[in-house]
Amino acid sequence: MSATLDPALLAKLVCPVTRMPLRWDAERSELLSDAAGLAFPVRDGVPVLVVREARAMAE
Repeated sequence: MSATLDPALLAKLVCPVTRMPLRWDAERSELLSDAAGLAFPVRDGVPVLVVREARAMAE
């Protein structure tokens, strides 16, 4: 199920590792950090920006 993320919220969020912007993957409901190579989950509309909860993105 794809969800939406408020564009104003997305504009304010940064990767907790690199402090670089995140991009939204609606298909997987994840916030992606290209700089860190991590995908952070969004659960019930709430971004979980905890490194141990992130998954490594495929190369």
